[in-house]
Amino acid sequence: MIVARTRAELAAARARLADPVGAVLTMGGLHDGHTALLRAARRECASVVATRFVNPTQFENEQDAASYPGDEVADLDRFAAEAVDVAFVPPAHEVYAPGVAAEVGAGRLGTVLEGASRPGHFDGVATVVALLLDLTRPARSYFGQKDWQQTRVVRQVVEDLALGVTVRVVRTVRDDTGLALGTRNERLSDEGRRAARVIHRGLRAAADAWQHGERQADRLERAMRRELESEPGVSVDYAVAREPLALDALDPEASAVALLVAAWVEGVRLIDNLVIGDGLIDIDPAPLLAAPAPSGGPSASA
Repeated sequence: MIVARTRAELAAARARLADPVGAVLTMGGLHDGHTALLRAARRECASVVATRFVNPTQFENEQDAASYPGDEVADLDRFAAEAVDVAFVPPAHEVYAPGVAAEVGAGRLGTVLEGASRPGHFDGVATVVALLLDLTRPARSYFGQKDWQQTRVVRQVVEDLALGVTVRVVRTVRDDTGLALGTRNERLSDEGRRAARVIHRGLRAAADAWQHGERQADRLERAMRRELESEPGVSVDYAVAREPLALDALDPEASAVALLVAAWVEGVRLIDNLVIGDGLIDIDPAPLLAAPAPSGGPSASA
């Protein structure tokens, strides 16, 4: 595996890769959810580029970015174990050239839900994704369902800027209790993890109501909140039922739904969702994680 830390090193390494290239963009703190993304890329592509960059523009302040959990050595070891061809691990000035003020706006999608709670967050996401996709030049890039709103923003950026990248979404990876894997989970105590399990239970309560024919958003949302509010260690930011593509208000005649939750546990902000509907999630991670680590080269095509 080649570790590139500058744009020049990345360009030289990228020029030697066989196409198609799959890209997995991360901020480090890797877990099995990231492993699923890496294995999906390896399964479908001839070469894999992974990035590890804690993007300062999507955090509310420098301290939040500086305290983001992660271990570079462990992350690079995981990249290598998953047969990544090139790992791009740049300092900030190699991504954001000094003096450059250009920014990619996330549009309306960046102003609702997470965007409303974290103003400017998705503009930072849109900008760094556009830059990293331009630098890595993949045919496909892989993102996790857990950040559902982010996947919608990324698809919009790719379409608006005509980047020519296929965005592939991998279903959320969960532990045995249903808790969605996430880098910020590392900040939780054992008691915090126990409390956080209620998030999935709240989502399941609404999903069960949906499966039994409920299509009224307010009733689905009440089902989530009843469960979430039963856990005193959880403070809910939002628990909503939305149309899954544009995140608009849910039509009572809808055939698909995104159930989305953001909540605080022990001062840690956690997000999760369930997305119900045909063709919305591209890849099931279960068979990927059950298989041995890849040795390199594609084993299937999409």
